[in-house]
Amino acid sequence: MARQLGYLRVLVVCVVASIIATTQAQLQLGFYANSCPNAEKIVSEFVNEHIHNAPSLAAALIRMHFHDCFVRGCDGSVLLNKTNNQAEKNAPPNLTVRGFDFIERIKSLVEAACPGVVSCADILTLAARDSIVATGGPSWQVPTGRRDGLVSNLSEASSNIPSPFDNFTTLQTKFNRVGLDLNDLVILSGAHTIGVSHCSSVRNRLYNFTGKLDQDPALDSEYAQNLKKFKCKSINDSTTLIEMDPGSRKTFDLGYYNQVVKRRGLFTSDSQLLANSVTKSLVNQLLQGSLQNFYAQFAKSMEKMGRINVKTGTQGEIRKQCALVNS
Repeated sequence: MARQLGYLRVLVVCVVASIIATTQAQLQLGFYANSCPNAEKIVSEFVNEHIHNAPSLAAALIRMHFHDCFVRGCDGSVLLNKTNNQAEKNAPPNLTVRGFDFIERIKSLVEAACPGVVSCADILTLAARDSIVATGGPSWQVPTGRRDGLVSNLSEASSNIPSPFDNFTTLQTKFNRVGLDLNDLVILSGAHTIGVSHCSSVRNRLYNFTGKLDQDPALDSEYAQNLKKFKCKSINDSTTLIEMDPGSRKTFDLGYYNQVVKRRGLFTSDSQLLANSVTKSLVNQLLQGSLQNFYAQFAKSMEKMGRINVKTGTQGEIRKQCALVNS
């Protein structure tokens, strides 16, 4: 009996490993080399032509990619519209996501060249990478072959996307749920080195942290006072823009981690990187290392994230328009 159970366990492990290997094998570099040989070139050329007119889109696109992958995997479901406004893009974490039209414009160019071949999921993944490279950041490999999902659900987005208000336990749970670990949490948080947020993401830390009109003690008091004086001047301010990495928000560097160790990370989620000994140590290791070391680790984690629960083969579909499932 014990031997039979042992065989069963081995069989289960082998089957799971086979499923994972099969899924990953179906993503491959140059997947469209024969079916749409200019696909990746079309994406990169459009990004390079337009991103310099709106460099903040680089941060927006990587955020969109991140939010897409945490809900049903990297399947372009964040791009979908629904007539009842119950799609992922209608969920609170996605209300400030930008770049939908940018992706749709790329899709139209790719469709003109190769109708019904290249998925919106792949276009988003490629555009996120290309926009970071175009603005001076790291590059990473993007194996392609993703297919587009058919479902987009507001409640799933609300419950699965890591939030700026999350504590460490919640962040760890959400990352573990999609196969990412604490190292990925620290590395991917480094994307906060570029871009901006709104006062709505930090106002409670400044004015009402525990519901007693108090300030978050984990936030550097001098930084908090500056934010109150020059940026978020009242708890009602939800629209003023704030740099996530003050002074270098356009440069993909280690500045974000310097802010974190000074207790000047903008979000509660940023401060939580110091709340755990493992993540705190990882932050300090990054600061002691080179920029190229950060770039290499960032590339590895982005490649890993880009494989989360992807749909391949005959799963899903290849949408004609990114905002709509095919009729």
